[in-house]
Amino acid sequence: MKLQRLLSLVRQAVDDYALIDDQDHIAVGVSGGKDSLALLYALHELQRFYPKHFTLHAFTVDLGFGIQDFSGIKAFCDGFQVPLTIIPTEIGKIVFETRKESNPCALCAKMRKGALNLEAKAAGCNKIAYAHHKDDIIETMLLSLMFEGRFYTFPPKTFLDRTELTVIRPLMYVSEADVIGFKNKYNLPVCKNPCPADGHTKREYVKNLTSQLNKENPGIKERLFHAVISGNIEGWNSGNIGMDEICHENDRESKNKKEEF
Repeated sequence: MKLQRLLSLVRQAVDDYALIDDQDHIAVGVSGGKDSLALLYALHELQRFYPKHFTLHAFTVDLGFGIQDFSGIKAFCDGFQVPLTIIPTEIGKIVFETRKESNPCALCAKMRKGALNLEAKAAGCNKIAYAHHKDDIIETMLLSLMFEGRFYTFPPKTFLDRTELTVIRPLMYVSEADVIGFKNKYNLPVCKNPCPADGHTKREYVKNLTSQLNKENPGIKERLFHAVISGNIEGWNSGNIGMDEICHENDRESKNKKEEF
């Protein structure tokens, strides 16, 4: 995926759901994975021409495993002249040693978000950008259906009452395959995930299931996403439901385009 295409999808999401307002100070959660690096890249480039002025501040939560090298993230942020704050925590120790969680992802995510929210608020940010892409939205919807019996996924924008921060998801129209293509094309400095549970979760199971379904029924991911945006999920009815065009365009691309791996 080329930068121009990424920016087009990000800007459409921003415009459709009013994700960015003038004078926003946006915290960007940067884990060092492909998604968060692509998000920071896109938002930095969007700053150049977007009519509403906003600033960026990157935050990385150190889970405390003691094995992660943040030099690549720092160099990446320095290249964009985006300030980076590394938040030291002992989340890894708490989750895997103290609590010995059988389902570590939920607690880890809650603690990571809590640490990020506190630091972002202290730095004067009013919004936090998460790097959830289209596949994440689809997979969360399927997880909710399969394991909770409800039709739900996280919305494009969420206001957090306790911290008065607004979470935004500018990559919501971007597929994971396109993020991978962008990462390879622009040589993003991806850091290896140090979590011992990586690749062994219900989400990974649903990710593999969805990929298999899409191979057997090309275009099913786009139809699942269309079900989300045309359904009655809270937070999804405020945008510009001209999304049929994006779904149909991406459906066509998925049939005849080779991914840029």
